[in-house]
Amino acid sequence: MKFNALNLTLVGLLSIVMSSCDLLKDVTYTVTPNPLELHGDNVKVSVSVVIPEKGIKKKAKVEITPTLGKAKLATWIIQGEKATANGQTITFKPGGTATFEEVVAYDPSMEASELKLTGKIFKGAKEKDQLPETKIADATVITPLLVRPQFMMLYTSDKLVRSNEKSVSAQINFQKGSSTVRPSELTDKDVVDLVTWITEALKNNKITINSIGLNGYASPDGEEDKNTALSLERSKMARKSFMDLLSKAKITSFKDSSTYRLVGLGEDFEGFQKQLSFTSSISESDKDLILRVIQMSNDPAEREKQMITLGKTWTELEKEVFPMIRRSEITINYTENGWTDSELLSASSSNPASLTVEELLFTSEKLVSDLNEKARIYQVAASTYPSDYRVHNNLGAILYTQNKLSEAKASLEKANNLMDNGMSKNNLAGVAMSNGDRATAKKLLAQVKDKSDQLAYNNAIIAVLEGNYASAISGFGKGATYNKALAQILANQLDEASKTIAASQDKESADGHYLKAIIASRSNAGADAVVSCLKAAFAKNPGLKEKAGRDREFMKLMNDATFSAAVK
Repeated sequence: MKFNALNLTLVGLLSIVMSSCDLLKDVTYTVTPNPLELHGDNVKVSVSVVIPEKGIKKKAKVEITPTLGKAKLATWIIQGEKATANGQTITFKPGGTATFEEVVAYDPSMEASELKLTGKIFKGAKEKDQLPETKIADATVITPLLVRPQFMMLYTSDKLVRSNEKSVSAQINFQKGSSTVRPSELTDKDVVDLVTWITEALKNNKITINSIGLNGYASPDGEEDKNTALSLERSKMARKSFMDLLSKAKITSFKDSSTYRLVGLGEDFEGFQKQLSFTSSISESDKDLILRVIQMSNDPAEREKQMITLGKTWTELEKEVFPMIRRSEITINYTENGWTDSELLSASSSNPASLTVEELLFTSEKLVSDLNEKARIYQVAASTYPSDYRVHNNLGAILYTQNKLSEAKASLEKANNLMDNGMSKNNLAGVAMSNGDRATAKKLLAQVKDKSDQLAYNNAIIAVLEGNYASAISGFGKGATYNKALAQILANQLDEASKTIAASQDKESADGHYLKAIIASRSNAGADAVVSCLKAAFAKNPGLKEKAGRDREFMKLMNDATFSAAVK
């Protein structure tokens, strides 16, 4: 941006010279920048007061009072070399320059304003004259305030599993040394229930039976070689009996014997120990003794002898333990599929309370685009599963997006109270930012430990408002967004800003065209280029016309007829 120097002309100074005994004359003021600019929350004022040779008398003192909008700045004092005030001294013969810098907290009165000076001229302690009110700069470029403060929300994800691998089983027990299936075993509840389960599963399109396995076992109180063969034979006989049961139930899907996986696992020591632990007729001390005796030898033959001896000593083993491990287990492995997308959508409308919390989260996040519908589903989830922080966080995030800030804050605070988490804090920071509380927003974002692109973007918004434009550009990431283009303009990266806005979703929006006008103005592209962009912006948002008319970004065009006609 070019800076102008505004001069007090000789004609303008004649009255001062005459009435003040020639104490001050031919002063020049240079303001950097001009127009003044907002950076962070402040406007920095830097003024050089140039006094020519013999421009200030040796005993003169000048008190300069600058004003900017409604703000009155500190008094600046310039004095001759023999004055006794506490100001900047300029010697009479060579003259010199006094420089004053002020940082002023911005307020809206400074937007379409001027930096003006008034003052008093003294000789010694006696006031001799006054400085006339003089404009020395325009104010204020407030382009950083064009940043869009809408934060990116963080949503907690569902843990929905669309299909589950499951199994269901039944057990057929055998007498000692036998592989014959007793009829009574086939009427036991677990076997009957297994056949019923298969009957129903075959009608259920969400269940896929993957395999049927039969594992045969023998008790460890017999000869190991015989037990290995016996366990496999028990699997085979259990298969035959189970296939007969399926045939009687008119289930034909598994009539091929090769469908079944048969395994003979021999002596079942793990099963023995497990069943022993369930037995209440043997004391715990005796159970420990039995296990120690078995574990003393690794030799299978010796262990078999010990098991036989133990069975004779503790008859409870033969009554309660060994019979339960002489068995064949029938296990059906299957896949149970959840509801399809269309079924979830239908249920979310007709009977949302029937869905699990994972299904509700999944449906709202991944299957629904309408914000009102998303909010409705999350509200159902929050009502049905009130202790799950995720539903309250996501509901609060949607409410924030709908600009329902008080409701959003309540939901997000509830989420964070249920579980202290970074996502809710990020989202609460967005609420604070929208309520104008940048300090709280910044504090909350600092507490978020898990870094993300959304967190970086939100911090970048604050960086723009604090004047940290390089940090903002980095935080906005690689994507082409309106806010990134704005930060590039503020960092004077005009070519990059032009590319960013052209690649963004805002390239044809009112705000996008307005940024293009600023780029054109700063690039000295001329009034026609600036006005062309502004007209495109006004067509989509007529309210921008009034802003452009007072925007100091276009200060050098204010007297241009084409520009003036466009903003009227």
